[in-house]
Amino acid sequence: MARHTLIASSLALMMAAVPAMAQQKQAAAPAAGGDPIVAKVNGQILHRSDVEIALRTAPAQVQQAPLEKVYPQILGSMINALLLSQAGKTAKVDQNPVVKAQIQATQTELVADAYVASISRSQISEAKLRAAYDDYAKQAPQQEEISARHILVPTEQEAKDIIEQLKKGADFATLAKDKTTDPSGKSNGGDLGYFTKQDMVPEFANVAFALKKGEYTQTPVKTQFGWHVIKLEDRRQGKAGTYEQVAPEIAQRMTQQIVASKLQELRTAGKIEVFDPNGNPIQQQGAPAQQPAAAAAKPQQPAAAPTLNLGGGGGAAPGAPTLSPATAPDKLR
Repeated sequence: MARHTLIASSLALMMAAVPAMAQQKQAAAPAAGGDPIVAKVNGQILHRSDVEIALRTAPAQVQQAPLEKVYPQILGSMINALLLSQAGKTAKVDQNPVVKAQIQATQTELVADAYVASISRSQISEAKLRAAYDDYAKQAPQQEEISARHILVPTEQEAKDIIEQLKKGADFATLAKDKTTDPSGKSNGGDLGYFTKQDMVPEFANVAFALKKGEYTQTPVKTQFGWHVIKLEDRRQGKAGTYEQVAPEIAQRMTQQIVASKLQELRTAGKIEVFDPNGNPIQQQGAPAQQPAAAAAKPQQPAAAPTLNLGGGGGAAPGAPTLSPATAPDKLR
């Protein structure tokens, strides 16, 4: 996909979030402190700072583009979003109970994310990132990596049928595109790229690393995601990624540890009452937060970013900063 198409698609996704960025202000003089008004939409104003916030929260494809190229598109998207939001308020859709609940949920998530970003930035310095990277770089060459493909299906019988087709000469990548339920696998033939044993859940990794180059599993492999058929493409000695490549993941894992510790503290101090779907109390007060498995592990070299998360931990921590060495946490003020 062309770069301009990616940018256009990313900007379209921003529109829903724009009204929350803009404040209800009267169309008057520019704000103090060199923050000029950049648009007035039926009396509601947008400042340059609103555009800058939108840019900072935009997808990477947009952030990496020169501002002068994406500014008209960003501002246009913000104006469109405000027009639609204003029309929605005129139609009183914001008074719908479901919409109110969604607004409240979004607000809760935004505040939680901002808090997590704040505490992580205060605790993760570039010096800590560098130290963690040095530790990772010492271990990485000792870790074997493999490149593999997989086909994920919901049932064991479907996996067995795929294995039978492979025995009859079917092409693995072609079958993956046709059969797998892994979204990325449909476009890349089930290719997971290179990964270490620690990058995948044990049930998957143990089988994959036991294969020889060119072999595929003769029996289905069960994980929490479903049933897999795995083919080993290549095997190599691990090597350390560059600091630029690995620092964002190191920061993400540090953030997961910080979040887990903070949740433990908040749950211990807080009063939590939990009820079942019928409104009956469930005795879960003060239950400790479960630390993600990935948070306890030392940073490993990222795999080739498969969409399906086979890793031992959960997804990204809420509010976790997306970092590069040029934007280390102690510089994100």
